[in-house]
Amino acid sequence: MNKQIITITILVILLVVSLGFIFQDKYIEQKVQQGASLGYQQAKMDIIQMAVTCQQVPVRIGNQTINLIAVECLQNG
Repeated sequence: MNKQIITITILVILLVVSLGFIFQDKYIEQKVQQGASLGYQQAKMDIIQMAVTCQQVPVRIGNQTINLIAVECLQNG
């Protein structure tokens, strides 16, 4: 009877520790995704703020670069 209680206690402790690691992993993954989303939004805002000043905004994706400018700047020019 005593060995059963010890075995069950050890299994419960292992279960709690395992669940803790799983929840921690999911929490960190969610924070990383949230940070990436905020970074993406900030990058868009930065590009828009530069483009509306009628400056060319170089945007690089991989090894390709394009220059963006607001259409309004072209119509006024």
